[in-house]
Amino acid sequence: MNERENSIRKDDRSATVIGLGPMGQAMTRTLLAGGHPVTVWNRTAARADGVVADGATPAATPKEAVEASDLVILSLTDYRAMYDILGGATASLAGRTLVNLSSDTPDRSREAAAWAEGHGAAFLTGGVMVPAPMVGTEAAFVYYSGRERVMESHRAALALLGAPKYLGGDPGLAQMMYQAQLAVFLTTLSGLMHATAMLGSAGMKAREALPELLSSADSIGDILRAGEENAPGTALDAGEHPGDLSTVTMMGATSDHIVETSRSLGLDLALPLAVQGHYRRAIENGHGGDNWTRIIDSIRGAR
Repeated sequence: MNERENSIRKDDRSATVIGLGPMGQAMTRTLLAGGHPVTVWNRTAARADGVVADGATPAATPKEAVEASDLVILSLTDYRAMYDILGGATASLAGRTLVNLSSDTPDRSREAAAWAEGHGAAFLTGGVMVPAPMVGTEAAFVYYSGRERVMESHRAALALLGAPKYLGGDPGLAQMMYQAQLAVFLTTLSGLMHATAMLGSAGMKAREALPELLSSADSIGDILRAGEENAPGTALDAGEHPGDLSTVTMMGATSDHIVETSRSLGLDLALPLAVQGHYRRAIENGHGGDNWTRIIDSIRGAR
């Protein structure tokens, strides 16, 4: 290790952050505020200027960044970027922990874990479930999966970013949860915009429509919880779909009306047709009298 590299590696609390988009910058500042020396590297070096001014140490190369800390946090566009950036620093990975907080598929997370471990590094997959401005706040939480002892050894530093929620040893689990959460989030956003467009066709401004729509979205959790005596999902796990409150047929009729209204307004039909399809398939399969949760059968497909 040369003199520059030795000066970068300050103490056992040090951490490295590679990738300085808004999320990487927020994580860097949170770790600095928590008393951790932080080394940073980014392909576009100028993106490091702000966090360097706040106390982070810039590394000249990915190799130098990796060798600065035992804990290396990646905040990148996808997992391909990890290979592109660390491909020339694999000899320096042994004995370190890579925590990849980038978004990708569960399968690519598993492949990345095998790649990292093949080079002697421990690997954790993570999914940050808040936007950059909320990193480090009480509302922040992060899903992790991989070897539990690895997460526990770095819990103090990781907990600064958000409450750690450990899911299990499969490196793909955290990414699966991340994608599942975003499936809910993105579908809800599309639903809100579709509904806003519907109301806009009747002359209602978005500033008038969205407060009403958001109130409805906020109530969905309470509605689902009220429908089960036990934890939500208990009946699903048991394969039970009691249709005493809201049946597939009833909900399907509502989806038909949404499609008809959207078509008459000239709106894009992709989202309402997809929803309608779930209910129509359940009815075609003879489950019209079951609870609306029966639509999960066709969503699962031939699995």
